[in-house]
Amino acid sequence: MKSLKHIALLGALALHGTAAAQIAFTGCDVDPVVVTPDVNTGLKKIYVLHNTDGVGMTYTATTMNPVTWFTYGEGGGGYAQEILDVIDDRDNPYLSGIAQVQGNCGYIIEEGTTRSYVWVTDYSKFPLSLATLAADEDGDCGTVTLHVEGSGADIPFYTINGARRILSREIKLSYDNLEYVDSVGYEPKAATDLIEGYKPTIVMPAPLCDTEFTLTGDRFMEAWGEEQTIGSDLWHTQAVEVQTIAVQELRNNDNEKRPPGEGLGGSAPCHITFTSFCSQAVVHKEWQMATDMDFNNIVLRLNQDEVEETFTEAGTTYWRFIGSNADGSCESSGDVYTVNIGVSELYCPNVFTPGTTPEVNDIWKVSYKSITEFHCVIFNRWGNKMIELNDPSEGWDGYYRGKLVPAGAYYYVIKAVGSDGQRYDLTGDINIIRYKRVTTGDDTDTPTGDPTTGDE
Repeated sequence: MKSLKHIALLGALALHGTAAAQIAFTGCDVDPVVVTPDVNTGLKKIYVLHNTDGVGMTYTATTMNPVTWFTYGEGGGGYAQEILDVIDDRDNPYLSGIAQVQGNCGYIIEEGTTRSYVWVTDYSKFPLSLATLAADEDGDCGTVTLHVEGSGADIPFYTINGARRILSREIKLSYDNLEYVDSVGYEPKAATDLIEGYKPTIVMPAPLCDTEFTLTGDRFMEAWGEEQTIGSDLWHTQAVEVQTIAVQELRNNDNEKRPPGEGLGGSAPCHITFTSFCSQAVVHKEWQMATDMDFNNIVLRLNQDEVEETFTEAGTTYWRFIGSNADGSCESSGDVYTVNIGVSELYCPNVFTPGTTPEVNDIWKVSYKSITEFHCVIFNRWGNKMIELNDPSEGWDGYYRGKLVPAGAYYYVIKAVGSDGQRYDLTGDINIIRYKRVTTGDDTDTPTGDPTTGDE
């Protein structure tokens, strides 16, 4: 016998049989299942045969170089032995083979300097049997335990360096579950997990809904139309999960100051809608508001899925949602939301220029932040009311009864309240400046009249 020990390490990671070279099997009752293993095994393919009785193996070369066959076992390619009873086909010089393949061993086929490394498994030595499946109702909040009666030994193979590996059976575990869809809620989802090998006990994350479990396998029996299927009784979930969102109503007021940075809150009044989404087993629901981020001081509890809150007071509060099952043994919480409402500010400009340049300083507005109550009246010099404003985002365009008022001084009286309790009693003047444009001989616009009084 010729030994390949001296070339084992050299060829350990070289699966370089040419693309046209072919390995085939004769005398099979069903087609082999072909598995492509990880490249670090050194193997080109793993062939899983239904059984090896009367099965031969052939190799079609791509060159006229001599073809030599070797076989190896647990020791790896370093202890491979040459197969001496290789059959050559006189009618096809490219074809060689062995009349009876040996299962659960490796083969090295050497064509000149090219070697193909494969493993052949006799599945009949590792049959799978599935009898019953039961789900444990007494699991914890996060897991469920499945009990399987049956049998199925590990299916080993060896790399060309002699490392023992296990061939995955890919037994399918099917069940119903729930999947969270962003901002929509939990929706049904059919789930399938792949179990590498037979296990009498399977511990898995608990599904979020009541379900029956089904085991089907394995992938080899499925390929041959002989798969086995077993199912459990209906299992009742105790697992809970919640997801939450918080949506702030945005205002696009160009005269409202916004604090830098992101997050909830900002300028009061601030309207936020908190919404929770719960999995099937959630029975008890509670939104909590606290003054500290650890929720040691909870000042508000609301037993509902959705909460709409308008924040009018300066300060920071923290919000979260808690959901639990019927007996309170399983609990889940959503994200913690920080709502920061800033202190108030109110500033009144004293000059604007309506009717001069469109959209440039043509509306008088206060500049503000966190003003929760607002009332403003603007008068002319004779005490006639020009306009009354009840929202700080509103402004005056300089018109009265459909006509632009004359340039000059006007007066405002403002009463307002801020989110921090600050009260504003403001009075002051507003100067309307307006330019009358005329065209000179050099086509240059030149203002006329007194820009401070509006006299023309």
